This record gives sequence, structure tokens and C-alpha cells, in this order.
Amino acid sequence: MAKRTKAPAAEPKAPPMPGFISPQLATLKMNAPSGSRWIHEIKYDGYRIQLRIDGDDRRAYTRNGYNWVSRFSRIAGAFDIEGQAIVDGEVVVIHEGRTNFSELQADLGRGDQDRLVYFAFDLLWLDGRDLRKEPQIERKRLLKELIDEHRVEEPVLYGEHHEGDGQALFAAARRLNYEGIVSKRVDAPYRSDRVEAWQKVKVIQKGKFPVVGFVKDPSGVAALYLGKREGKNLVYMGKVGTGWSRTTSAQIRKALDTVVSPKQKLTKTIRKPEATWVEPKFYADIEYRDITSEAFSGQARSRA
Repeated sequence: MAKRTKAPAAEPKAPPMPGFISPQLATLKMNAPSGSRWIHEIKYDGYRIQLRIDGDDRRAYTRNGYNWVSRFSRIAGAFDIEGQAIVDGEVVVIHEGRTNFSELQADLGRGDQDRLVYFAFDLLWLDGRDLRKEPQIERKRLLKELIDEHRVEEPVLYGEHHEGDGQALFAAARRLNYEGIVSKRVDAPYRSDRVEAWQKVKVIQKGKFPVVGFVKDPSGVAALYLGKREGKNLVYMGKVGTGWSRTTSAQIRKALDTVVSPKQKLTKTIRKPEATWVEPKFYADIEYRDITSEAFSGQARSRA
């Protein structure tokens, strides 16, 4: 009777390349951690973008999973590698020495890509290998190796990290008027969630902005619309709705009622159906962490 030979074991199949991976998000903290278990990166003021590269198929996913590769085609094309990769990073515009979200929004609104820069700071997938379970420091090492070996150049930049005292880096970021820092556990995997393994500390900024309108409430103001003078132009900056007491709210309303205008004074008009527009005679002192095209994030202290 012939002996039955054992068939050779089949090669394990490589897992299929995922599509969009929901991003890992940092938890906001008051102070940065320190010690050998942490690395620290400058917090970029831009759009979180996940580059998915599968040969000639290039995609650029926003943090909500929208493919914006047409807006970031120059960056996607610059990541000139063979095979597969999923890279996590941030698209920014550098203006006056630091990343500037307002300038980024303006460039995207015009369809301009010349000033866009992509800081790559994490690697989630490489040539059939899911790297999300690998330690943070190993993912960064593989990302740096990938960029160097393929000589990937601007507008793609490797997101450098720093070791040691997180508070010292945060103090330097504050002096340079950066948005803040992100601290990351060196041994942590990548999880699609808001986690303690990534911690962000934001710089609180201050500014004085002309009040261009307000939203009424029964006893005072519910919100202020603020502008900014840029040369001869008065441009809209955002809305604030916190940071004052009921007594102060009534005082602000009394002052603003004296300068009510039948139309807005912004150089480029905006649509705000609830707004009562005013002459920009009064200013609000604002402490904030972020400015988007719609609102300030932070506390408002008004001297109106």
C-alpha cells in the first residue's frame, strides 16, 4: 500500500489592505508627561490627513474618512514609493515661522497647493503588514526608514520627535507661539479612539479683536462676532460665547447698543441671521487655544 505523503503547508495569505482607518486621537491635558516612556512632538495646526498608497492608487483621507486627494494631489504624488503604505500625518501651511490654520483654509478655498506641507508622523501599514500593534517608537522608526530609503522630499516631511522633559518642550513651543505639543507612549499600539497613550497640551494665546456684531439674549449678549484688521480690510475671525458673567453681559449689551449699525462693516460680508451688527468701536480681549473659520476655542474676556 502506497504511503500517503503530507501536502506542504500553504503559505499564509497576507491580510487585505484596509481602506480608511479611523484615527487615534490625543487626550487634552494641563501638563506634559516626562520620562523615558514618552516622546514628544510639536502639535501642528492643520488638517489631519491619512495617506493611503497602493501602487498608483493614492488617497488622502480626512479624519472623518472623506477622500480629499484632489485637494492634496501634490502631496500624494510626492510620497513616491512602490507597494503599499498607510501614513498618518498633518497637512499645514507655514506662515511667519509657524503652522497657521487660517492660512491653510484660505489656500484650500482658492485651490492653491503650492504652500501645503505634509508632516508624516505615524505608519499604520506597510506592504501587507499591519503595524498598528507595533510599539509607537517602532512605527516611527519604520516611517523614517521608508522616507529615507525612497528619498521622499518636500512637500512631505518626517515629523520629528523629542525625548526627555515634555514640559521643557512645551515651554519652548509657548515661546515660539506654537499651538502646543503631543506626547506619545513609546510602547503603545495604535488604537482608533481617543486614548491616554497620546496626550496633548495646548498653548493658550491672547489677542484683542474688534467686535463686529452680537447675538442678543434677554438680559445681555449670548455671543460676540469678532473681526481682525488686515491692512485696510476688516475680516471676520470667529464667534465667542463664553467667559463673562450675567452682570458683564448686560454691560456689554448696553455699550454695543450705542453703536448698532444697519449693516455689517466687514470688508467681505458673511451670513449670520441672528447677528445684530455694530460699528467696530469696541474690542474684546480673548484667551483662546484655536481659531477656525467659525469660532474661537477658549475663554473670552471682553472690555466692550
